[in-house]
Amino acid sequence: MKRLACTLLLSVFTIVAGMSAAHAERVCKVTDPTGTPLNIRAEPNGKVINKLRNDREVYITKTTYDSKDRPWVYLEGYYQGEYRYWGWAIREFVSCYNQ
Repeated sequence: MKRLACTLLLSVFTIVAGMSAAHAERVCKVTDPTGTPLNIRAEPNGKVINKLRNDREVYITKTTYDSKDRPWVYLEGYYQGEYRYWGWAIREFVSCYNQ
């Protein structure tokens, strides 16, 4: 029983560490060239539910394409110390790089 608990705990730690490492390797920022905050939507081409300013650090967690074959990304990230699930944005206004 003790061995099973240790194995389970190690598995959970490995998964969590892997998720943190994935975030640490790939940093993305909002880079909307229009000079206005980037519209964040409830779904691709959907209702605007938020706006993010340029240079906001974000993580891309999902990617999809709309009917015009434009890529959309789901953005998440930290704001005031809390992890937030922002919403969908057109991919071309988010720039990513490796740390």
